Amino acid sequence: MIGVIVPVHNEEGCLAACLQAVSRAAVCPGLRGEAVLAIVVLDTCYDRSADIAAEHGVLTLCIAARNVGMARAAGAAHALALGMRWLAFTDADTIVSPDWLSTQVQLGADAVCGCVHVEDWQDNLELVRQRYQERYCAQDGHQHIHGANLGVAADAYVRCGGFPALPSSEDVALVRALQACGASIAWSAAPRVVTSARRHARVRDGFAGYLRALADAPEPGTACAPAIGAGLASRP
Repeated sequence: MIGVIVPVHNEEGCLAACLQAVSRAAVCPGLRGEAVLAIVVLDTCYDRSADIAAEHGVLTLCIAARNVGMARAAGAAHALALGMRWLAFTDADTIVSPDWLSTQVQLGADAVCGCVHVEDWQDNLELVRQRYQERYCAQDGHQHIHGANLGVAADAYVRCGGFPALPSSEDVALVRALQACGASIAWSAAPRVVTSARRHARVRDGFAGYLRALADAPEPGTACAPAIGAGLASRP
């Protein structure tokens, strides 16, 4: 079986679309009938997120940590307890492609780091879109790490110690731990997801933080220009 873990903190505006996309990916012919279980980890939610998850018939866990690392870890632990052989992670503001899961498992690696794509830039200046597209490498061999597009074999996840209890960059920490224990990682552009370019996200220093940094960055060649992505450890 394959487990799909979605951490959620007050995501009533986008969760339904996310879960619909996961449902489509779960019946992809490329999976050859392998069962898929979606696990929504409701972390300190006080909106309609729990109701939306219930309407879609997914398994839910409730925690009160306000910590995305702990939320992903809780979902992964539950999936492992149920005997999942592959753990796939995405975010509530993300739409996965119909072949997202099948592409991950068919790559034959211990872990898969995928890219993210943005289609709606309405919350950002045109300058941000331009700078993002100039800097982002959406092709095989990239070095981006996104919790919105990540897959890990169960045995490799256990071997590296799993997600740490970090409020951000938990995905980067997991991949670094996988590398340290010798896991094979596919840096692939094939598993496709579309994510939100919202400026005010649920996680500090995440993708939204990177977009804000792009807006504030000096033009190339300006004195004392900061390194874009510094501190994000291969987040785009």
